[in-house]
Amino acid sequence: MGSSTRTLKIGIIGFGTFAQFLAKTMIKQGHLIRATSRSDYSGFPSVHFFRDMEEFMGLEHDVILICTSIVSVSQVVKSIPFHRLKKPLLFADVLSVKEHPRKLLLQEAPQDSDLVCTHPMFGPESGKDGWKDLPFMYERVRVKDEALCSSFLAIFENEGCKMLEMSCEEHDRLAAQSQFLTHTIGRVLSEMEIRNTPIDTKGFEKLVQVKESSTRDSFDLYSGLFIHNRFAKQQLHNLESALERVKETLEARMNNN
Repeated sequence: MGSSTRTLKIGIIGFGTFAQFLAKTMIKQGHLIRATSRSDYSGFPSVHFFRDMEEFMGLEHDVILICTSIVSVSQVVKSIPFHRLKKPLLFADVLSVKEHPRKLLLQEAPQDSDLVCTHPMFGPESGKDGWKDLPFMYERVRVKDEALCSSFLAIFENEGCKMLEMSCEEHDRLAAQSQFLTHTIGRVLSEMEIRNTPIDTKGFEKLVQVKESSTRDSFDLYSGLFIHNRFAKQQLHNLESALERVKETLEARMNNN
């Protein structure tokens, strides 16, 4: 189903939980995966792991996929030994914010390399039974080798993802309204220490789920969604003023009774 794809040599920088989750499907599709990371994941099945970034960058890659945390991506990309590259290739990222890595890669990556910014809108939990119909956002930032870019995108297309081409700016604007807002409400509910009761409504059960799924993600991810998405601050302000308005409406009603 979907596009046919050639076997790709994919190098992954940053091999935490999310990268491992993506790698399993890439391996299943027959791609060759090499990874490098601060922590040692040399025991991960079917992945060639390299501690040394210089050695890793000197390998033959078709695609280099950046899977670091949002807060460390700037430092990591700036420390990549690009001079070790054997040939022009495709750089892609999967971060939950998009304008930030786009700007970084345009600044730091070699001019002759292609760039595609992506965000799979799912993770190890929501994607554990397959990726069918789950949204995958991407922007072809700079693409000269169409066949290579299409082969990379086909990884997600062939799994049945809902492919959404949009600008990094549009993604960040929408993600501030959806992903950041969800995480913020989850964190607020966590601060309130809400938990299940014997008389839960369906609505309350959903709130507990939001709290639990938000706090399963690291605070690094959450703070990255705020610090590196220029639309997030406005959403936080909107939430605060909406809560204030609801409170004022309730108090006005109480005073009229």
